[in-house]
Amino acid sequence: MSFKFEELRVYQKAISFSNFIYEITKSWPSTYRFNLTDQIIRAALSIPLNIAEGSGRTSKDFQHFLSISRGSCYECIALITIAYQQKLITEEQYKELRETIDFIARMLSSLKNKI
Repeated sequence: MSFKFEELRVYQKAISFSNFIYEITKSWPSTYRFNLTDQIIRAALSIPLNIAEGSGRTSKDFQHFLSISRGSCYECIALITIAYQQKLITEEQYKELRETIDFIARMLSSLKNKI
């Protein structure tokens, strides 16, 4: 059985982003575990989770959930910037993550406008 939201490209991209965040944070020192690591994982997971939850609601509610997802994108930008400044990710990873988040945020805005 497949759910309609699983077909959304933005949802698929958000799932991939969340998995990438899990991968890169595995190597972070334990001193970051209960703050930066947990926070960036929660923010990344919030993006696809809100898409999924909102898709089962009214159009107006779905737009609201997409706005929450977009807010989580912005939160990820701040967290990625801190991770980069703390030397937890490379410049290449930093650029890739920012590009991905920017792309997801634009896709969310586009989807919200189409609803």
